[in-house]
Amino acid sequence: MVRYIDVTRVLSPGVVTYPGDLEPRIEKQDTGDYLISSLTLSSHSGTHIDAPDHFLRDGRTVDRLPLDLLIGPCRVLETQETVIGPGVFEGRLEGVTRVLFRTWFSRRTRFVSPFPALTPEAARSLAASGVRIVGTDGPSIEPDGSDGTVHRTLLARGGAVIELLDLSGVPPGDYRLIALPLRVRDGDGAPARVVLEVDG
Repeated sequence: MVRYIDVTRVLSPGVVTYPGDLEPRIEKQDTGDYLISSLTLSSHSGTHIDAPDHFLRDGRTVDRLPLDLLIGPCRVLETQETVIGPGVFEGRLEGVTRVLFRTWFSRRTRFVSPFPALTPEAARSLAASGVRIVGTDGPSIEPDGSDGTVHRTLLARGGAVIELLDLSGVPPGDYRLIALPLRVRDGDGAPARVVLEVDG
């Protein structure tokens, strides 16, 4: 029996927001006949996917991400480290092209820094291993105040980065990832609904 685990943070005005980013605003209106809401948000609000164009400005935008990149086998790795170096996943990536890092940040409802993030060495090791999707429950894949090296390294090979996942209820292990961003034309990124499929 197949079941699905929703690892998307609920998109709401109170969702974790990276400093300087737009806090989502949702205004529901009652027309008398029906309800309709207006949404004000960033392309990186809530659980979202970064396309290569986010840092590389190379035209590989979120609406052009192939579905066979965003859907497929993945591995959830757990770490309590705040500085995630190559040692966290050494020997644990055989046959893996999609990795999600479950950390202590999944249960956080407010931004804190430092938060768990990859070192440049870890990013280079992941890229060299053929990993094309890297996800995290933190607000960014790299430390607060970094120069974008981690993003550029991971995105350079045409992959994608998923940030602000909720992996609090997900044991480490292998799953099938379904990560679908809004199809925003020429978008550098977009909010996404992300689920994990598991047998049993």
